[in-house]
Amino acid sequence: MSERRSDHLWRPYTQMKLAAPPLEAVATSGSRIILADRRELIDGIASWWTAVHGYNHPHIREAVGDQLARMPHVMFGGLTHTPAERLAARLAVLLPGDLNHVFFTDSGSVAVEVALKMAVQFWLNRGVQGRTRVLAFRGGYHGDTMGAMSACDPDEGMHHRFGAYVPAQIFCELPKNAEWEAALDATMASHRHELAAVIVEPLVQGAGGMLMHPPETLATIARLSRRHGLPLIVDEIFTGFGRTGTLFACEQAGVVPDILCLSKALTGGTMALAATVATSEIFSAFWSDDPAQALMHGPTFMANPLACAAANASLDLFETEPRLAQAEAIREQLTAGLEPLRAAKAVADVRILGAIGAVQLRGNPDLAALKAAFVEHGVWVRPFGNIVYLTPALTIAKDDLDRLIEAVRGIVSGLSV
Repeated sequence: MSERRSDHLWRPYTQMKLAAPPLEAVATSGSRIILADRRELIDGIASWWTAVHGYNHPHIREAVGDQLARMPHVMFGGLTHTPAERLAARLAVLLPGDLNHVFFTDSGSVAVEVALKMAVQFWLNRGVQGRTRVLAFRGGYHGDTMGAMSACDPDEGMHHRFGAYVPAQIFCELPKNAEWEAALDATMASHRHELAAVIVEPLVQGAGGMLMHPPETLATIARLSRRHGLPLIVDEIFTGFGRTGTLFACEQAGVVPDILCLSKALTGGTMALAATVATSEIFSAFWSDDPAQALMHGPTFMANPLACAAANASLDLFETEPRLAQAEAIREQLTAGLEPLRAAKAVADVRILGAIGAVQLRGNPDLAALKAAFVEHGVWVRPFGNIVYLTPALTIAKDDLDRLIEAVRGIVSGLSV
């Protein structure tokens, strides 16, 4: 085997033996990815839903540059710094209810790990033993680390092969009808003695297939969780920061969770940062004269000043630029452009929520061929399973989004069942 630079890289979600050589990106700008061969691709997925302001926004770039010149990083154990203090305070104001205690990490999966750990220790610190499991929902996805994997769909999810390895959780269907609501109520009642919390992705289960549910379903989950005295963890790693049309998806259901997870768009897609945010009730269980009741977790790059500076700059843009109005405009454009695909033979469903458009195909498409076809059309779209989806930057130009929609329509319409 000839040795190339890429031979030393192990790529995400990729069978390395079968994968086509990756495209080399050399620059980004707005909603464009520039390749080494000088081609430009319109990015339809905003780098896994993170680059909500587009790439290289000057305000974020300037904030990171200024912070880099002063202090790129310092450990967060025993020290603090203004970017983290300011970001935590701003998140506490923006988030609903009394979600006001912010624990920073460096990835979405770890934010979920911390949330699960908080929930289990919440009970231990109150002297309650045996509450070590969580109730999660079929179709869900919460990350790739051990605890997060355990809360993903156990049968259809990408981590189902690890069922004997990860902690055994309890799974229900989302309560989209009276039968499933009754089943969820009964499951909570029968397992209450061993449940530490309930975890859910609000309004859309992203990596599980862009599966969408109305705010009423989320409200039902919150109501039943309260009835049975179970803390509710809302995973807004995908949905947070305008993706569903409101700043946070749980707002649409009037739900204030006990713990909320953020990442992805938190820094505007600039660098890694995540947060697990808890209410005063959760935090109070850790506030003690006993050192053993502290939350024993601390990522090395927790609250990295560069990342916090980027996140503060991103929040500035949500305050000063019309991101939610842009999300609504994208929703309207996606609806007009993708809904006609319902008539296509290869299409099983079309789902749109905020700045998310998903086309579900019939059968199992040739993903490699689909991805290559999109590149040939000058767009960057990465289908998974039988889902072709668009989650563009909220700042994407109308003409660029039209080109993305036209590529999806043209390619999907030409597929055979």
